[in-house]
Amino acid sequence: MNELEEGTRLALDFGKLRAVAATGSEVVPVVLQDAASKDVLFIGYANEQALKATLDERIAVLWSTSRNELWRKGASSGDVLELVEVRVNCEQNSLLYLVNRTTGGACHTKSASGDARPTCYYRSITGEGALRHE
Repeated sequence: MNELEEGTRLALDFGKLRAVAATGSEVVPVVLQDAASKDVLFIGYANEQALKATLDERIAVLWSTSRNELWRKGASSGDVLELVEVRVNCEQNSLLYLVNRTTGGACHTKSASGDARPTCYYRSITGEGALRHE
């Protein structure tokens, strides 16, 4: 079991943005939201190349900050996110991708039944340092 992804102990990565900045990658955060249900699926990052690919291909394309490469969501998992619309916030420093899930899954983690989870937000904080699976 991967304790970070499946565990019940809170271990937030408060250094994530500092680590992204340290790579020198010019990116903006992207919120990925199901266009129909309005569920927030996950947060990613896009650079200019990823945004252009998203608009051209009409699927969610992000910039992998860990691999420093384009990431076409679903290329390996099959959980492709079809693009409905891209929105930009008031300060033009983040994006919202409204998408349709093609398989029902969006998260790279699996539920107890082995299915891709429909969102990466599958746990809630129950108290200081504790998590509960939804």
